[in-house]
Order: sequence, then structure tokens, then C-alpha cells
Amino acid sequence: MKVLCVCLGNICRSPTAEAVLRALAAREAPELALTVDSAGTANYHPGAPPDRRSQAAARLRHYDLSGLRAREVLASDYATFDLILAMDRSNLRDLLNSAPRAAHGRIQLFLDYAPEQPVREVADPYFGGPSGFEDVLDLIEAASRGLLRHLRTRVPGA
Repeated sequence: MKVLCVCLGNICRSPTAEAVLRALAAREAPELALTVDSAGTANYHPGAPPDRRSQAAARLRHYDLSGLRAREVLASDYATFDLILAMDRSNLRDLLNSAPRAAHGRIQLFLDYAPEQPVREVADPYFGGPSGFEDVLDLIEAASRGLLRHLRTRVPGA
């Protein structure tokens, strides 16, 4: 199973989701053999590392974002990934507008996997204070665990 996490610029939310989902899958669901990547719907920061505030917040929870680099969603991603998870409705709309029709069923909001959360979107913390990065981590951890639960029900013997 290959999962792509997507936000706008690929320097805050989606690299955080990539690192968290990858770490939790390795630790809590290695039988799923999940491959995780991230990208942005806009090419604002090609090759840039994640935002220093995202890295600092993630490091406090023992997630390492330092090796990740921003990239834009590629046309080939729609064929490569089994699941494409948007951080908010704007990114979801952009993905659906650029994806071939055949890929639409594999594009969803990431927080669809955290139905217990009162919000449906992972808000962009870029222009806010430090608490926004903590909120992003809380939501991403919840959605990652929900996704892993969901995938376990679909994998024989998992």
C-alpha cells in the first residue's frame, strides 16, 4: 500500500503526516508494509526542508522530519499511489481537479480517518503560533492511527 499525504506547499502539514504515518506504521502495523510520501499542490518550496517549527514540534514527539524535502504533486502520483490524502478541502479540490477520473476514488481528506475529531481539516499552521503545530500533530496522529486501523481490516492476516 502506497500513501501520499498532500498539503499546499509540502513544508508543514504533509511532511508531518508523512513522518508520523511512516513511524506509526513501522511501530504499530509493520505487517502493512506501508510506503508513505508527501507532496504539495503548489510548487512554492521545491527541495526545501520542512518548516523549522514543524520539525521542532515533531522532534518533541520523537518524529524526524529532517530528511524530507518539499515537492509538488506529479501527474504520475495519481497512478503510483493507492491512497492520496489531502489535509484540507482546498487541497482536496485541487487534487480532484488535476487527477484523472479513475483516481478520484483514491483521493480523500486525511481526517476522514479520524471521525472522532470535531474538525474535518488539518489547518495550515504556517502563519499562526506554536500551538498550531501541536494541533497539527494531534490531528495527524489521530488520523494516522485511524488509517492504520482501517487498513488492517482490509489486509488478510493483518
